[in-house]
Amino acid sequence: MRRLTIAEAIREALREEMRKDPNVILIGEDIGIPGGWGGPFTVTQGLAEEFGHERVIDTPISETGIVGMAIGAAIMGLRPVAEVQYCDFLFCAMDQIANQAAKLRYMSGGQIKIPLVLRAPTGATGRGAQHAQSLEGLFINISGLKIVAPSTPYDAKGLLKSSIRDDNPVLFFEHKLLYGSKGARKERGGVELLGEVPEEEYTIPLGVADIKREGKDITIVAKLLMLHRTLEAAEELERDGISVEVIDPRTLVPLDKETIINSVKKTNRILIVDECPKTGGWAAEISAIIVEEAMDYLDAPIKRLCTSDVPIPFSPVLEGYVIPTKDRIIQAVREMLG
Repeated sequence: MRRLTIAEAIREALREEMRKDPNVILIGEDIGIPGGWGGPFTVTQGLAEEFGHERVIDTPISETGIVGMAIGAAIMGLRPVAEVQYCDFLFCAMDQIANQAAKLRYMSGGQIKIPLVLRAPTGATGRGAQHAQSLEGLFINISGLKIVAPSTPYDAKGLLKSSIRDDNPVLFFEHKLLYGSKGARKERGGVELLGEVPEEEYTIPLGVADIKREGKDITIVAKLLMLHRTLEAAEELERDGISVEVIDPRTLVPLDKETIINSVKKTNRILIVDECPKTGGWAAEISAIIVEEAMDYLDAPIKRLCTSDVPIPFSPVLEGYVIPTKDRIIQAVREMLG
């Protein structure tokens, strides 16, 4: 079994799907420039040389144009994988995403399909308020979109292949600090994350969570970078005899509620750790689900540990203060266990 970074795993998924289906195309800024990085985080490196610029299409700096072109291509039978350089710029194309991509299949009674994947790097990385937001939780409010957030190379490849084959629009969020530093680009503060990825064909269905670590004392639900901080915290807590069950939802829409609820029924406590803002966020939705469907199993109040409700600061010290850390996760668990 090979060990790949998330960037390499995503690139491999794109390559395999492009070889399998000539209708798969890539659209984005700087994704196929000769001698370039392959997009902002090296993901598309080498694909233009193999598939040509008719299928790896460089665009101007216009998120409205990128998403609008991708929607039109999807309507006409292609399977575009479009990329915005930072998820913050999804706001520039909000009408196309929320009112066109998300609704046309419903409004046409299924006659129009939108097999579109929109890749969006997310998370804070020292770039300030307009390049560091975590927006995946915001888009769960837009019916018609599927939301994917992989945390490991294995999951990234399998989920991306399933997303490309899906006939609905998928927003595919990738944390900038999880891409890995092999190759031309290294992110300051990035996680040196390598994961086993099989060479044989595989996919991961959307809507299936993964229990990354089994435990009996408390359930923690976390995604993307927060999953890895949670796993580090769980390992440290284990040395003190505290057994933490860690669940990675992998997809926010559709959400695997059953896995989360069954875990809460076992551990009787739940902490949600999220880099999205606390108020009205994805963690609040998980809390509401537990209240509605598993309230009687709780031995302690539900707790959310999220990013503060402020714009992400440019100062590295302040950025580190507003985003959940391993130590804060450990503290929250100890408080919940009394």
